[in-house]
Amino acid sequence: MISKRLYINIIIRVSLILALSLLLGFLVFKAGSLRFSILCILAITVLTIYLISYLNRTNTNIRFFFDSVRNDDSNLSFPVENKSGSLRELHQSMNNVNRQIQELKIENAQQEQYFQKILEHLATGIITFDNNGFILHANSAAKRLLSLEILTHLQQIERIDKKLFRIIKDLKPFERHLVAVNTNLGEIQLSLKSTSFGSDNNELVILSIQDIKHELDEKEVDSWMRLIRVLMHEIMNSITPITSLSETLSGIYKKGEKLVEPQEITEKTILTTLNGLNVIKDQGKGLMEFVESYRKLTRIPKPEMRSFKISDLFSRVKVLTDSLDKSENAGIFFHADNSEIEIFADENLISLVLINLVKNAVEANEKNPECKIEIFAGVDSNDKPEICVSDNGPGISKENLEEIFIPFFTTREKGSGIGLSISKQIMGAHGGTLKVRSIPDKETVFYMSFQN
Repeated sequence: MISKRLYINIIIRVSLILALSLLLGFLVFKAGSLRFSILCILAITVLTIYLISYLNRTNTNIRFFFDSVRNDDSNLSFPVENKSGSLRELHQSMNNVNRQIQELKIENAQQEQYFQKILEHLATGIITFDNNGFILHANSAAKRLLSLEILTHLQQIERIDKKLFRIIKDLKPFERHLVAVNTNLGEIQLSLKSTSFGSDNNELVILSIQDIKHELDEKEVDSWMRLIRVLMHEIMNSITPITSLSETLSGIYKKGEKLVEPQEITEKTILTTLNGLNVIKDQGKGLMEFVESYRKLTRIPKPEMRSFKISDLFSRVKVLTDSLDKSENAGIFFHADNSEIEIFADENLISLVLINLVKNAVEANEKNPECKIEIFAGVDSNDKPEICVSDNGPGISKENLEEIFIPFFTTREKGSGIGLSISKQIMGAHGGTLKVRSIPDKETVFYMSFQN
């Protein structure tokens, strides 16, 4: 509507100027009237000046409007009284736009306050900083974790802990890092994760800081409690028969409170006693073996790191797995995306882990007539070396999945329950991980992930 009226006004004025120009030409060349020619020239001049003034006034108002928008000044108001129709509608429209901008500013301010309140209530520390290290926002949790009342630049973090400062500076987007920091409240374990947005010249980094020491302590206590339960179970299973048998043997040689006479001891009594002592000896030997297993679990050797090829590792493990006691139909297959993949680790310890996983798979599939065990080497989604051991056996129940890495936990009658625990410790000593995924009655896959 505004554009239409503006165009009509301009067309009318231009048409008048054009008509007067034609009239001026006629008067000059045909009528020869000097007086009317001068009047036409004056009229054309006045109309031209008025047209220019009209356009300038409109353009000036529009320029003022855009200047106010650019300067974030939405309080500018354009008068609508005593204005012509097109200007009045133009001013009304610009005033409406200004009101909408004001409403949006108020809404954005409310949303900003809302999100800041949310950030302040988070237990996780949040810090936002730019390329120059200037901190745009830091919530209360971040300041509390870093023991700082004011946080305006990353250099302030360097005064607390230089290692933490370097890690934050070098932390790449979506990368996670754990670091121990000494503060006024003692040592805390911080989990750092960052993400970035914006252009290269004006990039902003959002850093999340979380104290995981409490969670780690809870996990550690929970692990100890589960280990103690398993230890108590195994020890009680060994000691209870010894105690019971000792009481039985003691009863053979006593009548009430008195000892039996030597002449009352028969050959049957002696044989019973010998059998009982042999059982006690076997139980004691089993208990000693159990303690020796615990010693092995707590004495993992330090890895002697070197680079070796997957192909060499597979050749070594294949020779060792050929000697395993397995059914005739059981097949063990080795695959690799690239046999030239190298791993920086202790080859002896990694071989031990791999053989243990294959041995477990063979034992789990002793009743599976179509047992198929596959050892696959490749890289994971982060381009890190990974070895997978899978089998098509009965799988592991959901309840046992949470327990299989606990020392001495086993579902097999003759199992020691330390193989997977030692394997996980070995992978941890290499900076890697050992994880498992299982679908009952379909497959079980163990993942050995490395850091190099």
